[in-house]
Amino acid sequence: MIGDTLLDTASQRAGRVNPELHQQVKLQVEKVSRVFRTPNNGSLKALEDISLEIGQGEFLCIVGPSGCGKSTLLNLMAGLDQPTSGEIRLDGQRVGGPGADLSVIFQELGLFPWLTVLQNVEFGLKMRGAGRRQRREQAREYLRLVHLSGFEHSYIHQLSGGMKQRVALARSLVLQPDVLFMDEPFAALDAQTRDLMHEELERIWKQTGQTIAFVTHNVREAIRLGDRVVLLTFRPGRVKSVFPVDLPRPRHLEDPELALRAGAVLAQLKEEINKAFEEEYGRATQR
Repeated sequence: MIGDTLLDTASQRAGRVNPELHQQVKLQVEKVSRVFRTPNNGSLKALEDISLEIGQGEFLCIVGPSGCGKSTLLNLMAGLDQPTSGEIRLDGQRVGGPGADLSVIFQELGLFPWLTVLQNVEFGLKMRGAGRRQRREQAREYLRLVHLSGFEHSYIHQLSGGMKQRVALARSLVLQPDVLFMDEPFAALDAQTRDLMHEELERIWKQTGQTIAFVTHNVREAIRLGDRVVLLTFRPGRVKSVFPVDLPRPRHLEDPELALRAGAVLAQLKEEINKAFEEEYGRATQR
C-alpha cells in the first residue's frame, strides 16, 4: 500500500536511521534551527528544530517546496554555515566548519576552466599537500571510476554537461569524504543526460559505499536514487515526513511502482507548496 511507504514509528518520523539497514550513524542533526537577519533588521527563520540522522553508506534525499531551507540545511551539515541553535555531529564529533571529510557538489559545479580535467580532479589533493605522483595516480583512478580516462587532458569547455558532472564527482570522491553532499546537481541537465547520470551515480555509490545527502526538487529523482526521502515543510523548514524507499535496484523513472511512491510524496509536498503560494499571495495583496 502507498500509505505504508511512510514510516510509522515516532523515531523513524524524526528522521532516525533504520538499524536494520545501517548499523552505524554517520551524521546527526540534533534540534537544529537557523535564523537569518533581514535587511530591515528583522529576522527570517529558515529552519526550525530539525533532527535527523544519516547512516553510514546511506543515500538520503531531501525534498521540499522552494524556500523551505533545503540548501540551508545542506550547507549546515557540510559545515559551510553554523546553526543558530542545535548541533550537527559527524561520527559523534561536532561539525564546526568545512573540511575535506565533508565534500559538496553544487549545481554550478565550480570547476576551474583554466585547468584540465586531470588537474581539476587533482586540485583538492594538491591543497592537501599530496605529492605529484600520488595525486596523479589517485586522480586517474577516480577518472576511471567515472568513465573519463580518455579526457584527462581536455578542458572543461570541451565537455558535455554530463561529463562536467562526472568531473565534479571525481574531484569530490578522490578526497574520500565521509559524506558527499549534492545540491541540485542534475537540475540543469536535459532528461536523457539526467537519466544517464542517475545510473552513473548509483553505480559509483554502490562501488564506493559513499554516504550521500542529495537535495532535489524532483520527487521522482529522489525516489529513483534514495534509500530514504526526507520531506521538509515550507518556511520554517521542519521535517514533515520521512519515506523509506525499499524498491529493488536498479530503479527506472518509468517504473509504475516508483511513480506510485513518488505520488505519495507529492501529495504531501503539494500541501506545502500551497502554503508557500498562500503566503506569497497574501503578501502581494497587502502591498
